[in-house]
Amino acid sequence: MIDEIDRTIIRSLVIDARISFRELGARIHLSPNATAERVRRLQATGVIRGFTATVSWAHLGYSVEAYVDVRLQAGMSAQSFESEIVRVPGIVSATIITGDFDFRVRVACQNQADLVRVIETLRARAGVQGTHSAVICREISVSAKLA
Repeated sequence: MIDEIDRTIIRSLVIDARISFRELGARIHLSPNATAERVRRLQATGVIRGFTATVSWAHLGYSVEAYVDVRLQAGMSAQSFESEIVRVPGIVSATIITGDFDFRVRVACQNQADLVRVIETLRARAGVQGTHSAVICREISVSAKLA
């Protein structure tokens, strides 16, 4: 059972996963040990699946980020597509979606020409029938409000 203290822990960790148990405990009025135990329980039950770093692709020289919606060719399995895209430089993540397309692929590219290269590589090597791209102008994270 997730209570309001757990929800506060989750919101705090989504905003800053490196927060100390001491500081987190102060926010929820628990000792660092009790706070650590709650975080471990949330991990053990699968509510918290891990801790990650958020990367600024622009600071690494990838100034163009985009979503590329992908429609697979008839007979191309999702599993085959997934095993192929891990070899395509520039792909950050992929999600199976519903609707007119099969996947939404997030890419980070150095420039517009690099984005074209990624899309052409998908079409040539990954069994893609069609694509639709949208360049990301700005991203706003609101996931902390869900918990």
